[in-house]
Amino acid sequence: MSSKNPYGTRVVQKKKRKFRKKLYFILIPILVVFVGVLSYATYLYAKADSVLSDSYESDRGKSELRQNAVDPNIDNVSVLIMGVDASDVRANAESSRTDALMVATLNKDDKSVKLLSIPRDSYVYIPEVGYESKINHAHAYGGTKAAIDTVENLLDIPIDYYVKVNFEAFIDVVDAIDGIEYDVPYEFTEQDSTDKANAIHLMEGEQKLDGEQALALARTRKMDSDLERGKRQQEIIKAIVQKSVSVNSVLKYDNIIEAIGSNMTTNMTFSEMKSFISYGTQGKNLNFETLSLDGVDYQPGNTYYWQVDEDALAETQQLLKNHLDIEDTSLTEDNDDVDSNSLNSAEDENKPTN
Repeated sequence: MSSKNPYGTRVVQKKKRKFRKKLYFILIPILVVFVGVLSYATYLYAKADSVLSDSYESDRGKSELRQNAVDPNIDNVSVLIMGVDASDVRANAESSRTDALMVATLNKDDKSVKLLSIPRDSYVYIPEVGYESKINHAHAYGGTKAAIDTVENLLDIPIDYYVKVNFEAFIDVVDAIDGIEYDVPYEFTEQDSTDKANAIHLMEGEQKLDGEQALALARTRKMDSDLERGKRQQEIIKAIVQKSVSVNSVLKYDNIIEAIGSNMTTNMTFSEMKSFISYGTQGKNLNFETLSLDGVDYQPGNTYYWQVDEDALAETQQLLKNHLDIEDTSLTEDNDDVDSNSLNSAEDENKPTN
């Protein structure tokens, strides 16, 4: 017959109480954090649904270069990104030109993105008016549809979605993430978003840029070419994306959503936007390749153009088609009735030249 040890029992019970206290000490903060994160995520989801849904414009329907409508949850898709030179100060939303024009193709299988910058001075055929001019004029001639038709005609790929943002969106997003780090290639002065001359002065070198400074760097062409300007815009967008998906920016998503939603129009529903989250979760490991359209300076008269190299264009078209995993659409035509080396002076008389 064994005798119990009261002292030993009390020691065991005391140890159990200490363990429970330690367990509570660990679990309670974790539970509080979990509830807080869940609440914040729920709040962000609801706000994103509300704000971004307000940015939605009626769906243009599928591209004529698609046999079937796409589903970004399962299909590779393309997005036309238009940065228009519109602002509250300019009050020119309906007649604005595209200050930045990029096409992103997204491959669902390998979570990769290719971002093509189209020089704003590219001399291209604009279906809306039936003649060639600068590609940044397309939006001024016929809005979003004219810009999309022009890009599809140039690249011979379907444009599934578009996102159009103005100056304020760019500035507000950069400010919402507390700026971006960027190696400014040279010293320059540039006007600000209110068109005040020489309001922005940046020195050469690595530095932190706020929204106005980042916009000035994205817009300036004083020291380099239209092609280099496009490459610079791509790098700035990459810096914004990488900063936005970083852990340090999580608590700033509220401001980011607000900045984008109030200054953006798109044909993407909130549900379709959510399908792109899987790309963002790749963080700095996102397979993000930037492309540009090679060409040469072309100035038949007083107006400067960027003449796209036909061989380079064909290579880019095929690269994007492969990334989208689509067949050759063969949309591009010779446009024999258009002389690519001359301008119709009557048509150009009232056209913008910048």
